[in-house]
Amino acid sequence: MIGIDIVEIKRIENMIEKFGQKALERFLTPKEISLLSSSASIAGYWAAKEAFSKALGSGIGEECSFLDIEILKTPKNKPYFSEKTLQKFNIKAADLSISHDGGFAIAAVIILKENMI
Repeated sequence: MIGIDIVEIKRIENMIEKFGQKALERFLTPKEISLLSSSASIAGYWAAKEAFSKALGSGIGEECSFLDIEILKTPKNKPYFSEKTLQKFNIKAADLSISHDGGFAIAAVIILKENMI
């Protein structure tokens, strides 16, 4: 299953300017907040969580909230979904790519669920 999302970085900057730390806490875990320093990276995590929910086929909502999805980084800074996230949604494997350029952040997610095939 594949999900993709794109977000304007300025949209995330405006949300942070308006709501401050509370904006971050609505869609990022404390661990994620500690990993991120730029608005481009924060926007990338937003897009990644939206893309993940689309790959699940649910979108962000009752079945899957932003805080149900946790993204960590390897020592080489490659983003990945936490084991807790994979277990919650019975996902066997997942891959994530995030990029930002030209005022936009984009993320692509591929997931393989336990009950597929």
